[in-house]
Amino acid sequence: MGTVVANDLKTKGIKAIEDALLNEPEASLSVRGLIKYVVMSQDHYHYLRECELEAALAESKANLTSGDFVKETVSEHLKRLKQLNKAAK
Repeated sequence: MGTVVANDLKTKGIKAIEDALLNEPEASLSVRGLIKYVVMSQDHYHYLRECELEAALAESKANLTSGDFVKETVSEHLKRLKQLNKAAK
């Protein structure tokens, strides 16, 4: 992953980010020597979001197959959530 230092961002602007993304899908932004942010193209961001959604769908399908789910009404669900929140405190 390419790194853009804050000073380059100040002096070169968006060009510093564009250059860092030429050969890499992501670039880190360094502020005072510490990586504070990661930037990427919108296309790469959408790709990552799609991967997250596919993983969530696969997990849901696996839960359905294994029977690892709860079937309840909305009011039962809200009541269970309140109990879980109380238990977490």
